Amino acid sequence: MNDTRDLVILGGGLTGMTLALAAARQGISSHVVDRADPADLLAQGFDGRASAISTASWNLFTNIGLADRLEPHGSPIASIAVNDQMKPGAIDFTPAEGEGSLGRMFANRELRSALFDAADKEPLIAWHAQSEVTQRIRGEHGVSACLANGRILAGKLMVAAEGRGSPTREAAGIVMAKWNYSHRAIISGLTHAEPHDQVAWEIFYPSGPFALLPMRGLPDGLHRSALVWTVDEADAEGTLKLSARAFLAEVQKRMGDILGEVTSATARSSYPLGFHHTARITGQRLALIGDAAHGIHPIAGQGLNLGLRDVGALVDVIADGMRLGLEPGDAQLLRRYENWRGLDSFMVALATDGLTRLFGVPGKAASAIRRLGMSGVQRTPAIKNWFMDEARGVSGDLPELLKA
Repeated sequence: MNDTRDLVILGGGLTGMTLALAAARQGISSHVVDRADPADLLAQGFDGRASAISTASWNLFTNIGLADRLEPHGSPIASIAVNDQMKPGAIDFTPAEGEGSLGRMFANRELRSALFDAADKEPLIAWHAQSEVTQRIRGEHGVSACLANGRILAGKLMVAAEGRGSPTREAAGIVMAKWNYSHRAIISGLTHAEPHDQVAWEIFYPSGPFALLPMRGLPDGLHRSALVWTVDEADAEGTLKLSARAFLAEVQKRMGDILGEVTSATARSSYPLGFHHTARITGQRLALIGDAAHGIHPIAGQGLNLGLRDVGALVDVIADGMRLGLEPGDAQLLRRYENWRGLDSFMVALATDGLTRLFGVPGKAASAIRRLGMSGVQRTPAIKNWFMDEARGVSGDLPELLKA
């Protein structure tokens, strides 16, 4: 059976499903193919990760009709506190009154739930869950994905949204620069005695950042934060195997009393940290978005937001082209997407990599220099405002869907 739509999106995660919904709001139809079972992805213990959604990304969710569904589950980020090993010389990023928050924190499970519910009700989205792609065909006049069950999904543009190990990117032969940081991120949810006051903490240690991210409190009044703790690869297994009491003690030692006593932690998980960036993000009737195109360190919490900027730009480009009578896979449109997103995502990736290396330099002298630099930023409003605009995602050439 041949079913033709505008887009064939391979990968139905956060970025791929957001693309399908954003495209649908512009009258653009899509197939979304994903190997996973949605029920597994929404299971309580599947993924303990949380994401910082920037102001611009929140505008995107608002513009595609998800804000009301998500709002009750998020915690605003009122300010960001940055310091080096809990020593003097910190930066406090707090917007001026009336400027709004620096973003919102959501459990990835809540983001998926909202996206899946909306996609299930959208007639312009054909969602093929638990489906394996056996062949990807990109020709002069269209694209198609052959599924293991024999079904053929046809379209005008193929979009790779499968994440860091994208088989579509590999099949296209797109060259990629990559390296491993030899670190892992340890993920857990913490409950603590004192309220977080919607402050996100980024505490830098030589082994990597130790981030505490404000989450919405539980109905029983317990205060919650998400932990993203970067450790050396050699220490990761031992950290994951610590007893509950020992793990809480290690966490408390690194965060001090900023949130009072840490009373419990959810199940721990981890993932390896690395950098990759493709030499190009398009091919013949092919566009890459999100982690299929670029993977960065979570030091600045911009990974998902970078992918959502890809989504906004690609939908803008395709919608503009279709209004002019061009089809989604037109080479002119893909060139415009390449030019728009290629350099911006590369600059963000480089900046993130630079921060990772800068704060990873060990020694008292390096720490003193970093703290001196942070003190300088703290005293310079123009620089602080620039950093806050970057955190909000409102700088540069924004796609229409990411504007308020």
